Amino acid sequence: MRKIIALLLLAVFTTLMFASCGGAGSIKTGLGVVTNVSSSKAAAADAAGLAQINSCVVAVTVDSKGVIQKCSIDSVQSKINFDAAGAITTPDLTVAVQSKDELKENYGMGKSSAIGKEWYQQADAFAQWCIGKTLSEVKGMKTKTSDTEGILADEPDLASSVTIGISDFLSTIEKAVNNAQKFDVTGSYKTGMGIVTGISSSKSATADAAGVGQADSYIAVVTVDDAGKIVACTLDSAQTKVNFDASGAITTDLTAAIQTKDEKKEAYGMGKSSAIGKEWYQQADAFAKWCIGKTLDEVKGMKTKTSDTEGILADEPDLASSVTIGISGFLNSIEKAVNNAK
Repeated sequence: MRKIIALLLLAVFTTLMFASCGGAGSIKTGLGVVTNVSSSKAAAADAAGLAQINSCVVAVTVDSKGVIQKCSIDSVQSKINFDAAGAITTPDLTVAVQSKDELKENYGMGKSSAIGKEWYQQADAFAQWCIGKTLSEVKGMKTKTSDTEGILADEPDLASSVTIGISDFLSTIEKAVNNAQKFDVTGSYKTGMGIVTGISSSKSATADAAGVGQADSYIAVVTVDDAGKIVACTLDSAQTKVNFDASGAITTDLTAAIQTKDEKKEAYGMGKSSAIGKEWYQQADAFAKWCIGKTLDEVKGMKTKTSDTEGILADEPDLASSVTIGISGFLNSIEKAVNNAK
């Protein structure tokens, strides 16, 4: 009898252990992106113009009851300067743009923060606060407003850790939860996010063509199991443009809503010119599904070829009819996401 009781207790303990680590069942991982260009400014005789693109990015994992189990928050702030003649003055457009989390102390908020906390520390504190709560509970948090920061957290347990504006955090978390897709995993798991951003497509204005400050962010969110295999993968890209003319005046509506390529769906317009008739979001989704069940090394070890226009292309037979776009951004952001998983 004692042996039977011991075995029953062991079974209960094992079940609880797996449940606390993620367990198996209806678990979902999601990605949310919110972008704005409202901080952009026209050039003047005595001041440079600025195309500024701010993208808040959130990755979440939620359980079958909608409770957030994992949450990561990051932001990319891309800046392209131009003068009153519409010429770009940013010294090197080939330099990769780091996210605020990657910048860490180099972002420079800690010196001016009333609580001495950097942006990445405050974002992480807010993300940790969300864990164990549903989306409704997060959205129902106590808030207050500030003339400079907008919506602020007004929860006592965040007073010493989060004093930055949280409006983008809330809207991006909502997107991430609503976008979450189901996956299966047994045992422990980790979720990570990777962002790769470039501004090399930016161009000066001419008498015949508008200038553009353009930021291209490839974003991956992955969940990996305790064997290092990818069990969930979502890919998206934020391609954001701010146009200006040869007098340094901005011609883009800075208040318009900005969608990612996945959100645009057919409106992105790749399907008409694609050799396989597939839109960008369809090809990204096919590549993401191909990664599931593989380790990072297996994904990075895939067969590839190169193209003068697209760069690195997939050369795997089972992707020939589904992915013909360049995959460098996918590979690099997936690698970052796996390495960032926690």
